[in-house]
Amino acid sequence: LVIETLREVDPTRKCFRMVGGVLVERTVKEVLPALESNREQISKLIEALAQQLQAKGRELSEFRERHNIRLVGEDDPKSTPRDGPEGGKGGPGGVLVS
Repeated sequence: LVIETLREVDPTRKCFRMVGGVLVERTVKEVLPALESNREQISKLIEALAQQLQAKGRELSEFRERHNIRLVGEDDPKSTPRDGPEGGKGGPGGVLVS
């Protein structure tokens, strides 16, 4: 929004910018290239972080498969339903009621 606004302004106009906690007076023609450069660097950083996130996700999946790690409530597609004390009727299985 700031970059688009500054593009329409006279390049010799006074412009203020916060640099390291200090308010600095510059002209629009000095500030505009720096803002555009920062925006490009942020875009590249976001892309790099997204790629790292995907790589870590794949690494985590491989680790979980290699060590047979399952989350609570996650079904194991390889296992078959076990028969409980009720003979597989789907009863309360081991619940003691008095």
